[in-house]
Amino acid sequence: MMPHTTRPNAAPTRFTATSTSTVSSNTIPSSPATATPSPGIAFVSATAPAAATSRKAPLLKLPAAFPAALRSAAGGFLAILLCAALGSLGHVALLMAPFGATCVLAFALPDSPLAQPRNIVGGHALSTAIGLGTMAVCGTHAWSMALAVGLAIAAMQLTRTVHPPAGADPLLVMLSGAGWSFLLAPVVAGSVLIVAIAYLYHRLAAGSSTQRRYPQRWR
Repeated sequence: MMPHTTRPNAAPTRFTATSTSTVSSNTIPSSPATATPSPGIAFVSATAPAAATSRKAPLLKLPAAFPAALRSAAGGFLAILLCAALGSLGHVALLMAPFGATCVLAFALPDSPLAQPRNIVGGHALSTAIGLGTMAVCGTHAWSMALAVGLAIAAMQLTRTVHPPAGADPLLVMLSGAGWSFLLAPVVAGSVLIVAIAYLYHRLAAGSSTQRRYPQRWR
């Protein structure tokens, strides 16, 4: 009698393969291209980043030049305040309208050739002297005021003391009927004081930096 041999059962193998293929086909995720997201999920994902961005957006964005503008404004404020205060204490005028324009150059554009001490003091003194002299010789007329301004412009160019605010000095002198004492105070004394304040202010504001060093030259 021959021994009984058991033949491997192929059915379980076919069942396993079939089961495996069935499970695999059931567990493979669908393609992202064919997947349809839920409307609720799409709504949340679309609105959440926008809400987060709106919460983080700054209420006010200052321009990059704001710090420099603030420093210039503070310098002009300090110069005019000190001129007025010292003039009041000394009972002498140290302010005139063109000094406001001088502060613009001295504190906002300290690197400009027009803002250097020679230009500020020399331009104001020379233009005022020309206005006083023209008024003494020619009187106050439309043509004499125009002549004084023209002579002041030419004189400032020839002496390298061009300072645009000083172009108003002859008009101020002749329209107000100022005397020769006007040349000393407020013109010379006030312009020297503004230069001194600008020198100290820029040294303190700039520290060790040379970007805003004032003056660039003394003569």
